[in-house]
Amino acid sequence: MREKFQDWLSLLRPQQWVKNALLFAGYIFAGNFKLPPEKALFDFLLVLASFFSFCALSGTVYAINDILDREKDRKHPTKRNRPIAAGRVSVEEGVALAISSSVLGIVLASWVAWVNQAPLFLLAAVSYPIWGCVYSFWLKRLIIVDALGVAAGFVLRVVAGCLAIKVEISPWLILCTLLLALFIAFSKRRHELILMGNNATAVRSVLGEYSPQLLDMFIAVTAAMTIMAYSLYTFTAPHILLGDKKEPWLMITIPFVVYGVLRYLYLAYQTDIAGAPEQMLRDKPFAVNLALWTLTVILLGLLTR
Repeated sequence: MREKFQDWLSLLRPQQWVKNALLFAGYIFAGNFKLPPEKALFDFLLVLASFFSFCALSGTVYAINDILDREKDRKHPTKRNRPIAAGRVSVEEGVALAISSSVLGIVLASWVAWVNQAPLFLLAAVSYPIWGCVYSFWLKRLIIVDALGVAAGFVLRVVAGCLAIKVEISPWLILCTLLLALFIAFSKRRHELILMGNNATAVRSVLGEYSPQLLDMFIAVTAAMTIMAYSLYTFTAPHILLGDKKEPWLMITIPFVVYGVLRYLYLAYQTDIAGAPEQMLRDKPFAVNLALWTLTVILLGLLTR
C-alpha cells in the first residue's frame, strides 16, 4: 500500500510544485512584508494557502496530461517511468486522483476567497485546471503556441498571488514572468528535440515543427528580452516595494538576474537540466544566486520604508 501511495503522489508531481512559489511574487514586490506584523502575517498565510491550493490544482493538470499522453510517454526514455505510463497506476485511479486533487484545490481557493473577500482569486484558481485541459487537448500541438501556453500558466500563478491579497498587478511583473517562462519552455523543447532525435514526434508531435537552430534563436531572443524587461522595470517603474519612490534602487538586483539567466543557459546547453527545470535549485551557484536576489529585494524594501 505504501508503494501505491507513493505512485499516486508521484502522479501529481510534487517536484513540480516549486513553480507555484510564483504566487509569492505579488506579496514580495508589493512590499506586504513591510506592513504591521499582524497584517503581514495574515497576507503571508493567505498566499501560503493559495500556494497549497495551486499545488493541488497543478497536480490535477499533471494527472490529466499523463493520462492523455500515456502511450507517447512509453516511448520516452524517462517519461516511461511515470506511474500511468509504467502501468503502476490505472487510468481509472488517475481520473479519481485528478478529481480529488481538483476538489481539494478549489476548496482551499474558496477559503482564501471567502476569508479575504477576493472572488477574483477563486476565478483565477478555477481557471487554472481549465487552462491545463485546453493546453493538454489542443494548445501543446501548435508550434510557438505550445510555449505560450506554458508561459500562460506561470503568469496565471503570479496574477492569482496578487488577487489573493488584493494588491496591484504590475504589468512589468507579468511581462517579466511571461518572457522568463518562454525562455524556460523553449529550452525544454530544445532538450526534448535533441534527446529524442528522429523519434521526437513520437513523444511530442509539435517537435516536428521545430529545429535545434530555430529553438536556439528563440532561446537567445527570450533570454535577452527577459534581462532587458527586468532591467527596464527596475529603473523606469515606480515601485510599490520601495514606497512608490522612483529612485531606481532595484537596479542593484540586475546582476543577479543576468547571472541567473546565463547560468541557466550554461546548464541547459551543458547538462540535461533543461529537461527538468525544477531541478535548478539543486545547482548550488544558481540556488545561492536566487537566495541573494531574494534577500537583496527584501532588504531594499525594508530600508526604504
